[in-house]
Amino acid sequence: MRSPSTTDSPQTQTFDIGHIDMIPIGEGRLVQIRHIHLAVFRTREGKVFATQALCPHKGGPLWDGTIDANKLVCPLHSYTFDLANGEPIDNECKALKTYPARVKQNDHIEVKITLRSSAK
Repeated sequence: MRSPSTTDSPQTQTFDIGHIDMIPIGEGRLVQIRHIHLAVFRTREGKVFATQALCPHKGGPLWDGTIDANKLVCPLHSYTFDLANGEPIDNECKALKTYPARVKQNDHIEVKITLRSSAK
């Protein structure tokens, strides 16, 4: 269930994307929140991270990449990124957009996203 919290400002909202068990340890999954596609990862250490879904290099599906020691390797061309801040590691690619993510006490994953204003 992807439901926004009512305690955040109109631009930044917190979304519950589901139970942590939906993402196996050491893997990633594609998640859509409104118009935004995210790659959400669960490390072997139990941390969760959220990044943009596609690699800025050639559009590789980052959720299918490999993760180890808080690093993400794109499945297309093996470009490596730091999951915590999205910065490229030993490559000239653009940094990934990252989103704050955490595991709540009820074992659900929560992601914060800044949404575009829908005011006309």
